[in-house]
Amino acid sequence: MKKIRNSNFLSDDSSDSRIKMNRRFYPMKKVVVFVLVMIALTVAPAIADATEIAFVDLQKALNLSQAGKDAKSRITDKVKEFEGKIEKQQTELKALKDELEKQAALLSAEARAGKERDYQQKLKDFQRFTKDRQEELQQLDAQYTNQIVENLLELAKSIAEKEGYDLLLERGSGGVIYGAESIDLTDKLIAASDSAK
Repeated sequence: MKKIRNSNFLSDDSSDSRIKMNRRFYPMKKVVVFVLVMIALTVAPAIADATEIAFVDLQKALNLSQAGKDAKSRITDKVKEFEGKIEKQQTELKALKDELEKQAALLSAEARAGKERDYQQKLKDFQRFTKDRQEELQQLDAQYTNQIVENLLELAKSIAEKEGYDLLLERGSGGVIYGAESIDLTDKLIAASDSAK
């Protein structure tokens, strides 16, 4: 009967031959690793010296720059304006509902159904108004943010070029875990943004 060899399990013979083969190549692996480490050690300082890197925190600049503060203030004013209108409509809806509940027993079925329809229509109008105001605020926020960030990016690029940096990273995008204060251009960016107004 022929023996069937299971390929999932290695016999003692094959493991011995692999060990012998690994022993033969082990010195060569050491040499290759040593050469690669030496190349990396000699090339890394040259690369580091050649590339000047800086970073900015756009979110911080957006929040602390005068343009960002002004935009936030305008949005806050709009929110208050919309909240006043929403509260007024809510008060009117509540009064209408209270009146409907008080008169429900006195009204005919047809009159009650008509008032119910009026109330439901005003409720839908209120919900649409609220949703539209939320969308309007989101669009306004996005518009202000995009405009300010676009200006900040142009200023950041200009600062980096003037100061001789080859690469400018954005801290908030996840690319910078740590950066020394000496290469953080955020405060300079905020100052440039405020003076450009």
